[in-house]
Amino acid sequence: MGCAPNASHSPVFLLLGMSRTQVPPTLLFVLFLAIYLTTILGNLTLVLLISRDSRLHSPMYYLLRGLSVVDMGLSTVILPQLLAHLASNYPAISAVRCLSQFFFFYAFGVTDTLVISVMALDRYVAICNPLHYHAVMNRQLCARLLALCWVVSIVHTMLHVGLLFPLYWDVDAGDNVILPHFFCDHRPLLRSSCSDIHSNELAIFLEGGFLMLGPCTLILLSYVRIGTTILRLPSASSRRRAFSTCGSHLTMVGFLYGTIIWVYFQPSSQKSQDQDMVASVMYTAITPLANPFVYSLRNKDVKGALHRLLGQVKVNI
Repeated sequence: MGCAPNASHSPVFLLLGMSRTQVPPTLLFVLFLAIYLTTILGNLTLVLLISRDSRLHSPMYYLLRGLSVVDMGLSTVILPQLLAHLASNYPAISAVRCLSQFFFFYAFGVTDTLVISVMALDRYVAICNPLHYHAVMNRQLCARLLALCWVVSIVHTMLHVGLLFPLYWDVDAGDNVILPHFFCDHRPLLRSSCSDIHSNELAIFLEGGFLMLGPCTLILLSYVRIGTTILRLPSASSRRRAFSTCGSHLTMVGFLYGTIIWVYFQPSSQKSQDQDMVASVMYTAITPLANPFVYSLRNKDVKGALHRLLGQVKVNI
């Protein structure tokens, strides 16, 4: 696709994805405000509980705290901007702000998937090698693994941002480009460009695919081994307890990876932009919202820590 003579390197993007829905903007504003505030409150509570309660000072909760921080960042990159656009009825964003949002969204999003794969490794060691768990999965190793997740994510993101910089977009008389999405996501940006995007597409399927395939393979192999180990446990209560510790993690793995693969790795001809947007809402808003509740409601240690904290608050009052 060739660019028109008036094509712009740094246009103003109009994020009109939510205008395509039949839901009134006021109702959307209230809904996403509630989602954002609940996400921040839930994840911040989980971070505070794990930081304050000595009974939660273990590698598993150290990683869970890291995941909650990432989830808060991911929501903050997307939802406040969406709320501002819904309130103003003028969803415009400059090219610089658009690429900045894309950078932080990608950095937090990829880190989210990598941290979840590290959590699968933690569960593998805890169940398959319980006698060596504290020797292998100590806090120093967890800190290094979390740092590695961030480094890989940032390098990955810089590659894709660098490939977006040279692109041009056909603009209207107001130097605007309509983006049929609610934030600056990869696929909508590429669809709206008039430049040659073959290198961008290749990077998504090769480098991005490898980055997804590696963690997915690690999770799959870990849980195959975990499943066979659990089935060999002698008592039914031990098997139920082991399955319970993995159930929350598996739920979020399927939810997160399923929506990401749907958006980025399914051929464009087999899906619509509306389906893309629905899936994007799932992993940018619903997954960070669900994480603290999925992990805490099924976890006796976290619920116990919350009860102890609430008890201390009542005593102080």
